[in-house]
Amino acid sequence: MEPRTHLKSSPRWVGEVIELTEDEARVSLRTDDEMAVDENGLIHGGFVFSLADYAAMLAVNDPNVVLGGAEVRFTRPVKAGDQVEAVARQVAEDGRKRIVEVEATRLPRGDGADGGEGEAPDQGEVVLRGVFTCYVLRAHVLELY
Repeated sequence: MEPRTHLKSSPRWVGEVIELTEDEARVSLRTDDEMAVDENGLIHGGFVFSLADYAAMLAVNDPNVVLGGAEVRFTRPVKAGDQVEAVARQVAEDGRKRIVEVEATRLPRGDGADGGEGEAPDQGEVVLRGVFTCYVLRAHVLELY
């Protein structure tokens, strides 16, 4: 399935589509130093939220989908160089309203692939969980206002 929404989104800032099926999307983002907010490499939560939001939009996959609201919980920090993957599933539909659940996970490091030879590999951790309320509008949002 091909994306039908957010076609001009930059993979550098919101992630790259890994898998897209009806009602579900998987998107991956490699974080970098430009996303960090301090000398320790802590990634600003807005980048992780953008990844989750993009995945939610793709799970709906309508050209006129917009975000109406989101309830998210950041559960772990993300560091520059981390690969974060978001999986979004549309779980409910009521007229134009869509409910999408999203979980973002920091993928395992320390397997030597990231240059961290000798580091103990981890299992990866959930860094964000959220419920996104999306709406499919009758026209593009900018045409309505």
